[in-house]
Amino acid sequence: MDNFVQVLIDGILSGLLYALVAAGLSLMWGVMDVINFAHGEFLMVAMYLCYWIGEILGIDPLFSWIAGGIFLFFVGALTYKLIIKNSLGKAAMAPLLATFGLSMLLKNFCMNRFTPNFRLLSGTIMEGKTFQFAGAIVSVPQLVTAIFSLVVLLGVYWLIKKTRVGWAIQATAMDKEAAELMGIDTENIYLLVFGIGGACVGVAGGLMTTYLAVHPEVGSLFSLIAFVVVALGGFGSIPGALFAALLIGLVESFTGFYVAAVVKYVAVFAIYLVVILIRPKGLFGW
Repeated sequence: MDNFVQVLIDGILSGLLYALVAAGLSLMWGVMDVINFAHGEFLMVAMYLCYWIGEILGIDPLFSWIAGGIFLFFVGALTYKLIIKNSLGKAAMAPLLATFGLSMLLKNFCMNRFTPNFRLLSGTIMEGKTFQFAGAIVSVPQLVTAIFSLVVLLGVYWLIKKTRVGWAIQATAMDKEAAELMGIDTENIYLLVFGIGGACVGVAGGLMTTYLAVHPEVGSLFSLIAFVVVALGGFGSIPGALFAALLIGLVESFTGFYVAAVVKYVAVFAIYLVVILIRPKGLFGW
C-alpha cells in the first residue's frame, strides 16, 4: 500500500509540472495553429537563468522563478516579432522549421558557452527536504513546484475565461477575421499569446532548478511530453492540458514502478496513439 501511495504521489507531482510546461504550448497551438519547436529550449534557458542567478547572486530558485517567467515572456514575445510573424502566411511548415532552427541555435549556444556538463544548484532553501505522508516520502522541492505550477495554471485559465483579454484571445482563436471586425488587434493578441507561452515554461524551468540539474539537453524530453499533452488534451484547452498531463504523469509513474522503467514512455505514447485514433481533436479539443 505504501508503494502505491508513493507512486501515486510521484505521478501527480510530475503531472502538474507537465501541465504547466504544456499550457503555453497549448495556447500557441490552439490560438495560432503554430508549433513552437523551441519550447523545450525555452525551458532550458529559464533553468540556466535561474541557475546562474543562484550561483552568482545567491538568490534561491524559490524566488528567482519570477525572473525566469518575466524573461521568458519577453523571449516569447521577441520570438513572435522576429520569427513567427515573418513566417505566418507562407508555407505551412515555415513556422515549424523556423522554431526548429531557433531550438538548435539555443541548444548549441548553451552547449558552447556552458559545456554539456550537468549543473546542479547546491545550498538551496529546500535542498534535500522531505516529509512523510500516508507512508510515502514526499519531496518538498517537487511538491512546491507542483503547487506553484497549479496556481500559475489556474491563473492562466482565469485570464482566458474571465477577462476581456482572455475573451479576445478566444475570439481570435475561433475566427481571426471576425475578431478583427470587432476591433480586436489580433497582432497584439498573437504577441501576448507567445509571451504567455514563454512565461509559463519560464516559471516551470525556474522552479525545476530547485531539484533538477540543468544541461543543454534538459528541455528535449519535456518538449516531447508537452507535445503529447497538448495533442492528447486538445489544442487550446487548459483543462485538457491539465487532465492529459496528470494522466501521463500517473501512467509514467505506475508503469515505471510496476512494469519497468524502460517501458514507461512506451505506455505513455501507446495511450496517446489510442486516444488520437479515436478522437483526433484530443479529449477536450474544440
